[in-house]
Amino acid sequence: MVDLLILVALVAGIVLVTARWKVNPFLALLGAALLAALLYRIPLTDSVDVVTEAFGSTLGNIGLVIVLGTMIGVILERSGAAIAMADALIRLIGSRFPNLTMSVIGYLVSIPVFCDSGYVILNSLRKAVTARAGISAVATSVALMTGLFATHNLVPPTPGPLAAAGELGVTDQLGLVVGLGLVVSAAAAGSALLLAARLSHKDFERLPAGKDDDIEDLDYDELRASYGRLPNAGAAFAPIGVPLLLICVGSFVQLPGIDGGPELLIDALVFLGTPVIALIIGLLIAVTQLSGTGKLQTFNEQMAEAIRVSAPILLITGAGASFGAVLNEAPLTDFLAETLSDLGIGIAVPFLVAAALKTAQGSSTVAIITGSALVAPLTDALGLGSSTGAVLAVLAVGAGAMMVSHANDSFFWVVSQLSRIPVGTAYRTITVASAVQGVTAFAAVWILSLLL
Repeated sequence: MVDLLILVALVAGIVLVTARWKVNPFLALLGAALLAALLYRIPLTDSVDVVTEAFGSTLGNIGLVIVLGTMIGVILERSGAAIAMADALIRLIGSRFPNLTMSVIGYLVSIPVFCDSGYVILNSLRKAVTARAGISAVATSVALMTGLFATHNLVPPTPGPLAAAGELGVTDQLGLVVGLGLVVSAAAAGSALLLAARLSHKDFERLPAGKDDDIEDLDYDELRASYGRLPNAGAAFAPIGVPLLLICVGSFVQLPGIDGGPELLIDALVFLGTPVIALIIGLLIAVTQLSGTGKLQTFNEQMAEAIRVSAPILLITGAGASFGAVLNEAPLTDFLAETLSDLGIGIAVPFLVAAALKTAQGSSTVAIITGSALVAPLTDALGLGSSTGAVLAVLAVGAGAMMVSHANDSFFWVVSQLSRIPVGTAYRTITVASAVQGVTAFAAVWILSLLL
């Protein structure tokens, strides 16, 4: 119980110093990580290793993706391609439903792509849609974030649910996991979309924009006219669509039981589908959007701007991962998982175990993998011993891994910083939205358990 109170105090401290005293989130998170190591009695030398290794590994995994995605985003913004994409999507779905537009795109993109990377790639599109619709940027941020978050936790081939299927012995039922996962994640995204709709016309304080850093503050018609002739929709979508297609294909050919052809072809598809390689290809395609004289100078200026924009996001994301890693080393996570596992409440146990792990250490993927490993020996005792029961356990773990996104979650900081949402507002919107999603997803899983 003392360990749990320490966690509550640490999270409250982060909120206080960042929201009230305006301390930079990077410093707040790094300080919280070191303080957590001290309070949880982790040896000092070990705590430094935990902090630095988590920081380095997180940036190693997602750092280049953030930088490359931001570079593509800057070009799409400056060339008018993002405006062209917004026009095309709004013509397809309708100008009355900008939040739905972002939710649907996020829902589809995050099936093969980590939600952090997806948000970075799609943020420029979100900004253009927001400007076109004239609604709150917080609403479209929540809609995109929750659309991404839903399938990230519930639908293979995203690594978390795929690993959970392996832990619970249902890799031969992967089609059922995907099918039911799509249904449960649709319910989760839909519930958060209702919340986003309530935010559409509310005024929120936003973090200050940098120089030429945000298109949302301009009148859309004037903004559109300032670009002159816009790229066609196909060319505008290509820098995003091609990398996502490559990533999807690369993930698909690695699924169990897929015979994709000659080994050389498989290796090539996997290589091209690696997020870093796919985004480099996307960046090369985006460069073709540059027009006019002085293209090289324009390119260099935009790349410098992208590096400036991505630097604080990288630092905050790494610090958030360090905080989560320290909590993962603490006795808190084992205590929560063991306590909840002993309650004996059927399908709710996988959900509660994953929710406790997610809330304590931040990473949804870690919560899914660890939660499914803890639940695996208990499936028979919980009445989930059949193949269908194990599939439902996979989905319950995924639902729990949405509960809740807060200061120790790198996705929380990626969304809030890219969208210029202050920490206090982020807790009232992003965190609440993830909780709504988690509860709705579990309700859908529970209903399926009654039907199946």
